[in-house]
Amino acid sequence: MRAVDQAFTTAVIAVIEAIPAGEITAYGEVAAEAGYPGAARAVGNVLRITPGLPWWRVISSTGRLVPGLEREHAQRLRSEGITVTRGKVKTAR
Repeated sequence: MRAVDQAFTTAVIAVIEAIPAGEITAYGEVAAEAGYPGAARAVGNVLRITPGLPWWRVISSTGRLVPGLEREHAQRLRSEGITVTRGKVKTAR
């Protein structure tokens, strides 16, 4: 892994680990907070390859859940008090 990749991964992991239970954030927001605006897709890759992160607290900017994992995603969010309707979370936008 290149140094910049490791720095990105480390920064993204720190942001994701800081998301409190019962709160959600978008991939793009994670990227921006980690110091890499515009790297939303790369945030998804970090979530995919890093076990143990609270991946369910990260959603798309439109509130869409992870394709293929919608049922589990919704279940985890609901267990933290987040309302999921028709496979989406209502966002502030």
